[in-house]
Amino acid sequence: MFWYNGQLIQADTLELAIDDPGLLYGATVFTTLRVYRRSLTHRLTNWDAHCDRLCNTLQTLGWQMPDWERLRQGAKALLPSHTVLRITLFPDGREWITGRSLPGDLTQRQQQGGTAWLANAPEFHRALPTHKTGNYLGAWLALTKARQLGAQEAILIDADGCWLETSTGNLWGWKDGCWWTPPDSAALLPGVVRSQLLDWLQRLDLPVGQCQWDRDFVQSLQVVAYTNSVVEVIPLQTIITQHGTRSYDVSHPALEQLQSFFWN
Repeated sequence: MFWYNGQLIQADTLELAIDDPGLLYGATVFTTLRVYRRSLTHRLTNWDAHCDRLCNTLQTLGWQMPDWERLRQGAKALLPSHTVLRITLFPDGREWITGRSLPGDLTQRQQQGGTAWLANAPEFHRALPTHKTGNYLGAWLALTKARQLGAQEAILIDADGCWLETSTGNLWGWKDGCWWTPPDSAALLPGVVRSQLLDWLQRLDLPVGQCQWDRDFVQSLQVVAYTNSVVEVIPLQTIITQHGTRSYDVSHPALEQLQSFFWN
């Protein structure tokens, strides 16, 4: 079951014209959100922020706006059976919403951490990195390679080797009593949860900063984690690099500070 162009459809296939730019070029924008307590108004669902990011990208690309009320109607139609929604918009304003469940191993990953692979080849870069477009091939290739190596995530880097983000989320690191994330000026997606956490930490007067994650910086980190709207906070226990592996403390008390944002 999915929602497409104003209709709830009971099927597992979607029909598109053979010359649809979304099909031919990945000409779509999307966002993925976790719906808390089946409510689009819940603070953690943060529906407005997801819509604002979509709107900003549509304005930047000069694409047609969707019918926002119809978009909300479609999301609400899927809430009874889905916790996670993926909202896709086409250049002509069509909306497509699909749903899924949370990962079955999510609690285990949140508690025990995961493994990531450092993707160090240019083909793993994302196109238009500050926008969440349907052309996600670079990140998908990186994630596929990571899984072949036994990891659950991939870390994308820039031309200078600085760490940017993971294939599905934003990076966080802890050192010297402070949380750090790569800067807004870097070629990365400004994640909705990243923005929420930055604002929350600053309002609580908790130490948080932004900086380039170059080689010296990442070697000094005590904790590394990534966040997105579905998995919340996932600590990374091991990172596989071309020079070997690095291990991090997944029981560090600083992680509880970051995770407490999601406590209801």
